[in-house]
Amino acid sequence: MTSDAHWAPLSPYSTGLRGRCPRCGQGHLFDGFLKLRPNCEVCGLDYSFADPADGPAFFVICFACVPSVALAVWIEVVFQPPFWVHLLTSLPFMLLTCIPPLRPLKGWLVASQYFYKAEQGKWDQSDPASSPPATRQVQPQPEE
Repeated sequence: MTSDAHWAPLSPYSTGLRGRCPRCGQGHLFDGFLKLRPNCEVCGLDYSFADPADGPAFFVICFACVPSVALAVWIEVVFQPPFWVHLLTSLPFMLLTCIPPLRPLKGWLVASQYFYKAEQGKWDQSDPASSPPATRQVQPQPEE
């Protein structure tokens, strides 16, 4: 495996949305629909640094599920159709707006973690200015 210095930085948008390796842009990021591969088959980048957690689901819920449910509620309130109409309109619309964006969003989040070198935050104990602020004790004022 080579160091990152030998690779030109690639945009997280171009690599992540296409499901490509964030370092070389050639290898595949996914092994299945949403499961990340252990490493890149081209450059050998270990994908263990990546943890998008629930990020893709959060974005889909905010930007796809809420409008889909609002459409279904609007159809129900305005037209009061039978249940089968929702099965033919609301359900397919919800599935088409919620499932397909998950993979590109997850790829974009993983590529962004690599591009911006995101990692878990930690305190630098060697510098007193960077340590957490001490809790200030408030002394009660004596009554006069």
